[in-house]
Amino acid sequence: MNILEIITKKRDNQILTNEEIEYFVKGYTEGSIPDYQAASLLMAIYLNGMNEEETTNLTLSMAHSGDVLDLSNLGTVVDKHSTGGVGDKVTLILAPIIASLGVPVAKMSGRGLGFTGGTIDKLEAIPGYETNLSMEQFMQNVQNSKISLIGQTANLAPADKKLYALRDTIGCVENIPLIASSIMSKKIAAGASKIVIDVTCGNGAFMKDLEHAKQLSEMLIKIGKLAGKETVCVITNMEEPLGVSIGNSLEVIEAIQFLKGNMQEDVKDVVLTLGAHMLKLAKKSEDLEKNKQDMLTNIENGKALAKFKELVENQGGDVSYINTPEKFEKAKYILPVKATKSGYISSLPAQTVGEISRNLGAGRFKKEDGIEQNVGIVLAKKVGDEVNKGETIAYIHANSEQKAKQALEDLVQVYQYQSEKVIPLKSILS
Repeated sequence: MNILEIITKKRDNQILTNEEIEYFVKGYTEGSIPDYQAASLLMAIYLNGMNEEETTNLTLSMAHSGDVLDLSNLGTVVDKHSTGGVGDKVTLILAPIIASLGVPVAKMSGRGLGFTGGTIDKLEAIPGYETNLSMEQFMQNVQNSKISLIGQTANLAPADKKLYALRDTIGCVENIPLIASSIMSKKIAAGASKIVIDVTCGNGAFMKDLEHAKQLSEMLIKIGKLAGKETVCVITNMEEPLGVSIGNSLEVIEAIQFLKGNMQEDVKDVVLTLGAHMLKLAKKSEDLEKNKQDMLTNIENGKALAKFKELVENQGGDVSYINTPEKFEKAKYILPVKATKSGYISSLPAQTVGEISRNLGAGRFKKEDGIEQNVGIVLAKKVGDEVNKGETIAYIHANSEQKAKQALEDLVQVYQYQSEKVIPLKSILS
């Protein structure tokens, strides 16, 4: 067996065996297969696709290319994953709610890249919060408190890290078998027994339309089944940003307010829907509506917020910032954005808003970039809202006057209006 035969076989649209896929993944991870040959095979996969069995074999090979966590002694661990978006602070809110209901949450999250945010960057906006724990401490925290949120370990699905970086440089990112195997390899390596995936769809997501989002969801569920991991997908709307805050400490503050009972409706819909499925997979109740009510009860009685504080304290964070969110350092410049006309807001493209926030310093252009924790955008008006000319529709948070003025100029142009009434966007698409 050699890599050239494997490339030729996929080039000619033939099905690869498990042994051939394992040979490729092992060789590329170890460095015996060079980038140019791996790129050639990836392009052949991109053009000709993979069937369910090939995709599952690729997933499992990538998952087992490094460490695979064994969380079985923690009980039924249900992992939640999002395919990415703008203003997505769901994990910060959902994880403590689920843990407060007795279901263990042992989650590894990533950093933001491009216009999408990363959960780890947001957690690190809390002074002192440590995202780099040993596996022993990670497991101990989950055993003691039912919750720990950390960054991905260096040796978790290393094949996926290498292959994703290569795909990014050769234009092979947007391919359903490759996206599905990338997501599921990390989830399987992270040790969860059951998985709920938030497949975002729309302007600010990988999947721009519902048809492709459904195709990806079906593939993820099939891989989960073949890999022995029960998987549920929920398709959520990322046509406009989720919630009102985009930027790291700003999103943490919104998450704290949510756990205190001040909930944005779109965030509430997404959190309750994903959480209800997590509780169902954990065998809490088959009744999704009951699960949603149980979640709301633990927000109302303060147990969810108490669990978030416990998480922060366990990982070295300063809980006083959770008790008093006003303590978070504010950006140097906070500029109001005014509506240029009267009417109803008809469009607020998530990707463009995310890019403006990144330009302010809230996100990265490349992996090595640093970020500014306190900059970003807070939306005062979203799609469906009625506004009068001159009314404040958003706030720019920036540490540079020049960047603040540029962001204000850019955001004014992003908002679109019409005279007829606009129906607010649905949060859950499928």
